[in-house]
Amino acid sequence: MLLRPCHFSILSKRTASLFARPLSTSPRCFKMSDAPNHNSKHSRGDEPHQYQASSRTDREEDQWKFRAPYKIHDKGENFPVKWKGKCHCGTIQYELSRDKPLASKYCHCTTCQRMHGAPFQWAAIFHKEDINFTRGHHDLGWYDPTAKSTTHHLPCKVQCAYCRTPIMDEGRNMILLFPTLIEGINTKEGREAFAAQCHMFYPQRVVDIKDGLPKFSRLADESDLCDEETGEVMEGTNPKEKEKKEEKKKE
Repeated sequence: MLLRPCHFSILSKRTASLFARPLSTSPRCFKMSDAPNHNSKHSRGDEPHQYQASSRTDREEDQWKFRAPYKIHDKGENFPVKWKGKCHCGTIQYELSRDKPLASKYCHCTTCQRMHGAPFQWAAIFHKEDINFTRGHHDLGWYDPTAKSTTHHLPCKVQCAYCRTPIMDEGRNMILLFPTLIEGINTKEGREAFAAQCHMFYPQRVVDIKDGLPKFSRLADESDLCDEETGEVMEGTNPKEKEKKEEKKKE
């Protein structure tokens, strides 16, 4: 309906002034609040490390781009390509220089379940120097599951900032890659190279898996094993503790 002058006679001057006032197109009018929310765990967008990596390299906080695993290897460097991987949209692409991971494991912890939207996470461990990003180096996003923040704080989850495909978990010393992103993972060679050796955090599972692999209650090789049939934790089966006891006997 088109408002005419006669319509304003039934409105208060204050209400009428609202109709007469032009709407602002400034981005500020769409903000919930300009005051900083110190209780919020989400990125404000002006921290040194944002939810997206960006292409800047001039600031001190951008120095991660020159360190492994994000450092780009020059073509002249000795980096033999054994495997290639990419995200769903293809923005992030990388190469691997190792024939097979240092270890491959299934993790059943609730964090991995939620972050991957899957019953468990299939993770392959590599050195940070084993990966070379060939595309999308500046299009990565981070998430720190401990602090529930989008800052680049180790250990953290790394994903494509566009399609949100999980790329890897970056630890302080190693990276955990996801074999389903590897080209050729569905081949016999791929399945054998990335075959898992054990399960971790098995008591937190949402599905029972009877594959004959060792099932640890927490971290692999550092916690008690679980019975495959019942899923119950078997006290006194911690390999690390057993090794310590054996060493003491030899002394």
